[in-house]
Amino acid sequence: MPEIRRLPDTLVNRIAAGEVVERPSSALKELMENAIDAGASRIAVKLVEGGLTSLEVTDDGCGMSPDEMALALERHATSKLPDEAIEQVSTLGFRGEALPSIASVARFTLESRQQGAEQGWKRVVDHGELISEGPAALPPGTRVRVENLFGRIPARRKFLRTPRSEYAACLDVVKRLAMARPDVAITLDHGERRILGLQGGEGLANRVAQVIARELKENGVAIDLDRGTMRLTGIAGLPTYNRGIADHQYLFVNGRPVKDRLLTGAVRGAYADMLARDRHAVLALFLDLPPEEVDVNVHPAKTEVRFRDAQAVRGFIVSGLRQALATGDKRSAQSPDAGAMSRWQQEPEREEPAPALRSIFEGRDWSAPQPRVSEAGSAWRGYEAEVIAAPRGRAEEAVPVSAAEADYPLGIARGQVANTYIVAEAKDGLVLVDQHAAHERLVLERLKAAGAEEAVARSQALLIPAVVELEETSCDRLEEAAESLAKHGLAIERFGPSAMLVRSLPHAIARTDPEKLLRDIDDDLALNGEALHLGEKLDLVLATMACHGSVRAGRVLRVDEMNSLLREMERTPRSGQCNHGRPTWVKLSMEDVEKLFGRH
Repeated sequence: MPEIRRLPDTLVNRIAAGEVVERPSSALKELMENAIDAGASRIAVKLVEGGLTSLEVTDDGCGMSPDEMALALERHATSKLPDEAIEQVSTLGFRGEALPSIASVARFTLESRQQGAEQGWKRVVDHGELISEGPAALPPGTRVRVENLFGRIPARRKFLRTPRSEYAACLDVVKRLAMARPDVAITLDHGERRILGLQGGEGLANRVAQVIARELKENGVAIDLDRGTMRLTGIAGLPTYNRGIADHQYLFVNGRPVKDRLLTGAVRGAYADMLARDRHAVLALFLDLPPEEVDVNVHPAKTEVRFRDAQAVRGFIVSGLRQALATGDKRSAQSPDAGAMSRWQQEPEREEPAPALRSIFEGRDWSAPQPRVSEAGSAWRGYEAEVIAAPRGRAEEAVPVSAAEADYPLGIARGQVANTYIVAEAKDGLVLVDQHAAHERLVLERLKAAGAEEAVARSQALLIPAVVELEETSCDRLEEAAESLAKHGLAIERFGPSAMLVRSLPHAIARTDPEKLLRDIDDDLALNGEALHLGEKLDLVLATMACHGSVRAGRVLRVDEMNSLLREMERTPRSGQCNHGRPTWVKLSMEDVEKLFGRH
């Protein structure tokens, strides 16, 4: 029988490093969190080859004494838990594992000086062995340098990626922590290049716009909501401002960057009927709630959390996002396509005159007296069919516009282009409306207001209940979600350890294969912690009904019909985007129009 023995500290630290330090970005995250917890107002990060060669974090925080530095490099030694109430933790770090774990798998240099101290102190640890220590010259604060990560552990070193990939991961860490603390000035240097230079105290909206995309500030809505002890703040991008991947969703709980499936599922549910399944919202959400309501001690990396009342949190986020989007839901992503704008500004180029123009002007003696304007006009009309393209738009005489009508946000209809786009004149610019996409959204909102959602989700009982055999864990998930599924018209119940009984299906999808439907819902529950799939299928039915019941592209509209559509868009929630997340209207400001003609 093998003898049970206590592992040496160096080996224990390496085992812990396997959980805490996966790659350079993991070490960078721990070091930046320590700097923030130390009360730093400025943090400087320097990377060489994406952190593979070295990474350095310098802050102006409280600093440490030599004795505290030695203690900080021991396992489970921390200043962030003054008592044993771990459920009340309010700092980013608290486990006391990061520094000794990093020092056990790299060359680790720690320099620190307390505020008011005459000099600093330096300790150098190489893969768990203390190499040197002594006085150091540095301003008050702490500087940590990590070099040659996994240099003596080739089995781990070979799993690291290219410098470019590791740099991308480090940049993501810096961006997330920079958004969490807009009051802290943060700089990031990669090699000889300055990548980020963020000033402290610039406000949440400006910091988020700087870090994610400057367009988000113009194409997003601010969020600031409270419900009981919970608070939700941040910026949510308009549905028309979306991306093909979900990497541009930044989620924070009590100032801690997290990647939580419940929060991700809540965001997806909030945008459910405003985005296609393959498009994702761009946003930064900050959820604050009492520390005892969330467990942050789930994983050593501290990127996962567990909520005491998960359903209340999800409901708050979904309703909060929808409420915030309702304040800007008539807006659309307002940046005109750059390619389209460049084509507007290009002057037509011809190597030689058009045939009709050449026949008019070639061989003419310009020294002779020219015909009167009326004669030139009649000559021009003879060649009109060859020179001027047939008009594709249709305009009608506009009725007189009152002063009150002139203030309509979407303006007054002036005509129709290609029988598809409505041209309207607003007080501050030119508005183009996609009549089919706009009416599709209006019809969908009408269907919802008339109770069509309940009609679509009405149950249709099966003549013979279907028995679906699944794994026991899948049955457990479905049984737990049975009550919420019943609200959508799907009645299921447990039928033994590894089978579910389907008694009824939603009326709108009554011909669906019950086994395939349950397997899809189970996958959704496993991935998102919420049965979003069924609701999305029913939303698709409603969207299809709205599409078939809306004005088609190519249909000629009267001016009064166009104006009626514009006025209803101004009254209808989420009218700025169609059911698939595309804009229903765009505006060209008068300044842009003047630029097209060189007037501005």
